[in-house]
Formats: sequence, C-alpha cells, structure tokens
Amino acid sequence: MSNRISTISPFTRAILKAHLCSCGVDYSKMDKPVIAVANSWNEIVPGHVHLRQLADRVKAGIEAAGGLALEFNTIAVCDGIAQGHEGMKYSLPSREIVADSVETMVKAHGIFDGMVVLSSCDKIVPGMLMASARLNLPGLVVLGGVMPNHIKPKESKAARRAFLDGKLDEKGLVEVTNQYYPGPGACPFLGTANTMQGLSEALGMAMPNTSWMQALSDEQLDAAEAAGRQAVELVKKGITPSQIMTPEAFENAISVLLAMGGSLNACLHLPAIAHELGIDLPMTLFDDISRRVPFLAGVTPNNQEYTTNDLQRAGGMKALMKELGGLLHTGALTVTGDTVENNIADAAVLDRDVIRTLEEPLDKEGGVAVLVGNLAVDGALIKQSAVAPELRSFTGPAKVFNSEEAFSEAYEEGLIQEGDAVVIRYEGPKGGPGMRELHRCTEILGKFKRAALVTDGRFSGATSGLSIGYASPEAAEGGTIALVQDGDMIEIDIATRKLQLHVSEEELAKRAERLEEFKIEASKLLRLYAQHASSASKGGVRVVSEGNTAAPAVKEEVTVCQK
Repeated sequence: MSNRISTISPFTRAILKAHLCSCGVDYSKMDKPVIAVANSWNEIVPGHVHLRQLADRVKAGIEAAGGLALEFNTIAVCDGIAQGHEGMKYSLPSREIVADSVETMVKAHGIFDGMVVLSSCDKIVPGMLMASARLNLPGLVVLGGVMPNHIKPKESKAARRAFLDGKLDEKGLVEVTNQYYPGPGACPFLGTANTMQGLSEALGMAMPNTSWMQALSDEQLDAAEAAGRQAVELVKKGITPSQIMTPEAFENAISVLLAMGGSLNACLHLPAIAHELGIDLPMTLFDDISRRVPFLAGVTPNNQEYTTNDLQRAGGMKALMKELGGLLHTGALTVTGDTVENNIADAAVLDRDVIRTLEEPLDKEGGVAVLVGNLAVDGALIKQSAVAPELRSFTGPAKVFNSEEAFSEAYEEGLIQEGDAVVIRYEGPKGGPGMRELHRCTEILGKFKRAALVTDGRFSGATSGLSIGYASPEAAEGGTIALVQDGDMIEIDIATRKLQLHVSEEELAKRAERLEEFKIEASKLLRLYAQHASSASKGGVRVVSEGNTAAPAVKEEVTVCQK
C-alpha cells in the first residue's frame, strides 16, 4: 500500500529520505506504512522507566506486520514526586504539553500513516489520547501496566500515618513504601494512572485486558508486540480514533469509571479528550450515569485490601465490562477492529470479592458524585465510594486558607480541629495556577474522625474521606468559594448532592464588593496556562479562540478576579 511519503513532491521526498537514511533508516523500507511510536519514557517516573523495552517490542510488531516504525519522545511528570510542593502546579498543564509535542512531531514531519502512543501515568495517558484524537491517525495506546505490590495497601497507609505522627523515621517510611512500590509500572492503587489506563481500554483505544498487566511481564511484552502488529492493520483498514472515541464510547468509559470507583481526575481528562473531538461531556452526565451504574470493584483507596493487581487477577477490564453488560454500549468499535461485545464475550469474573455482581454491588450508585449548591454552582466532585457512611452528611464551621502551604502551616500549629470544614482556595486551573493535587492535605486530615475538605483544587485517585474538589467556578474566577470566611457553616450531603454555604445572598453580595484584586505571580508557562485554562467543570482544557489565532501577550502579572 502507498504511504504518506509517496504523496510528497519528488525532490522534497528525495531529500526527506536522505535525512532518514542519515538516521539509519533502510532506504528500501520507506515505501511501507510509517508508524509513529510516541514514547513518554524517562528515568524519573516509575510508570515510564520501562517503556523503552515495551517500545522495542511494539516496533518489532510493526516491522513484522510490514510497517516502518519511527520512535520519538515526549515529557512525563511523576505526580508522586511532584506532590506536596510547587512542582504539582506543572502536572495538569503538562497534559497540554504532551498533546502539543506529539502533534508537533507528527505534523511537522508529515510522514506518518499511523501512530502508537506508549504511556502509563496520570496526565500523560490523557495527553496521549488527546493527541490521538487531535491527529486522528489510525493507531492505539500501549499501556505501561502496574508494578507488583508485596504488602497490602493498609500497611503502606499505616506507615505514612506513623511518619506523620512522628512514630516512624524517613528511612523506615522509604523501606515500607518500597515494598508497596517495588519497581517499574504504575503505582498499584486505583489512582489517576491506573484509572486512565483502564479507561483507555474502556474507550476502545487499548487492546483488551492490557490495562493492568504487570509491568515487564512476558504477558505484557507479548501484548506490546501484538499492539504493534495491530497498528499496521488499523492503517490498512483505515480505522481512526474518531471512529472509536464516539459519544457512546465516552459513556462506556464513564460507566466503567463509576463502577470501579476510579480517580476524580478522570472527570477532568475524559472531557478534555472529548473536547478534541468536538464532544461535550458535562459534569451532569457523570452524575446522571452514577445514579444508574453501581459501584462494583473494591480496590484501594475504596478498599484497603486489594490493588489493581488483584483487579487484573479477578479478570481485568474485560470481566468488569462483561459484568456491566447491558449498561454499556456494547456495539462500540474498538482498536481490535471488533466491537466491545465481541471483545468481552469470553470474559469471566474470577474473584467476586474484588468484582461484585450487579445484583449485590458494593453500593447501588457509582463511585463519583457531583455536588451542587451556592458554594459550587457549576458543580464539585467527591469520590463517594471512599467515604464512610457516617460521613456522608456533614455540617461544620469553615476554616479558610488561600493555598496548600497556608493550610499545612496551620496544621503544624495545631489550628485544625475535629469537625472543621477546611476550605483551600485559589488552587484551581487559573488560581493555582495549574490546579495542584492536594493529596497531602487529605492525608493530613485523615487523622481526624470527622472533618471535611472543600477546594477548587483537585485530588489524587488515592484520596478518601470527605474530600470535595474541583469546585466550580473557582475562586480566581469569582466563584462563591472566594467569599467564604472563617466560621461560616458549610453543609455537605452526598445523598442529595448538596454543597451549601449557609450565608445569605445579601451578605455574599457585600463580600463580593469588598474583594481585593488578585494577581497571579508565577512562571511564564503557568501564566500562559492560566490565561487560557477553562473551568474544572469543562476539563481544565486550554481554550483558544476559533476566530483569532493570535495569542494575547503574556504579562508579568495576570489579573483573574478580585480577591
């Protein structure tokens, strides 16, 4: 079959081939389908440190199927390393950089007929899917899989608690943690990394049951080679991501997210991927589906016994989707060239302690709830599957902080008490800027039996307890969360989806008039992101005017609201 190189004018084509020959590419192979292998390998991120080996197997599969594989790299941020300091501000914006860099490499060279993307962790998997959607080249996602765990989640959690309480030193915490995080692969809990690996498969963009394979297992290496072969088949058949990632496929992914109690960050990432295809996924859709899709898979942080290794052992994504059955659009097309229905036909649940039946779920509703009220007019998110029943209704006095650091200082000074409704604001997409994950804050609050956290920032998939994030509009956009004062009563009721600030509208109007000017003081990259970032309720995507391609000048300070 002809390839894109053959469509380029003769002189340009000859010089192009000469440059590729300089890289060691065999001249005789340049008439084959050229498959981009976009790899996010680096030596910093545990979920990515092994992707060089996977890429080699992908390329072997491409070559075996009659294609020409050409690999390039993009960045990857480790949320575990970036957690708890200013580095976390770069994590969500890096999603856009990943998508942009892949687009740049593919579009600038103009020679690719298909594309395989290799990724594992939090913002990189969605960034790769955004690029796949944007470029719409035939291809698929190859996932980095999961590291094994030698101890149970509850043992790792207990060690962290002991360190925070001064009962375990740094070396002791590292030693215990390395039993839970012993090597390459995504961290074994159902955080954003493993959630997005699973949702890649649920969307139809990854090969069946590859979501949570153990990293560098023979099974995973063989699956990577098979994916390379399949990429060439997709080129031959002309099957593109836009034919796979349809509205029905996104509803399947949301249903799976809710059934497994996955990361709240998926409520940012699925809309961002859909945005690339012109598909709208409002927060209300997540809540509508949550009311009819039950919670079936009890994996940490929803359960402190099981990890995603156990979920794979229990039958993996195929088994979970088979259990959901009629709640899914099983006629949706996937990268196998076949439908969801046929992909999961032979699946079976192998451990009912891990994947429950529809008739006896862990909870009749899905793992995520969307709360609405005057404190979050456009919605806020909570992982209800990780909230104890006695905490699902709560009213308490606000303790307000304008940053993660301010909260941490108050905690160290003993200012946080049982029953507090902690508010951490100016941590949203614009206000952070960059919308930091506040997982360390939720770990701190875990020492209290009854306390809540409300923020316009976001959370890791490991978050549990009464942690409400993604509040929209954010403080930097003038949302009500900017008007909360210490002592205001905040009511949370998950059953009725309520998030209410008990302050009159008249008083809130007076406070709005007294807000002082709020300015962003951040790096050029973060200021640029803040200028173009949408609300969390819209996925925190970068919004560029369709009518004017000229970007505004980047100022040293960006005024985003009155504070």
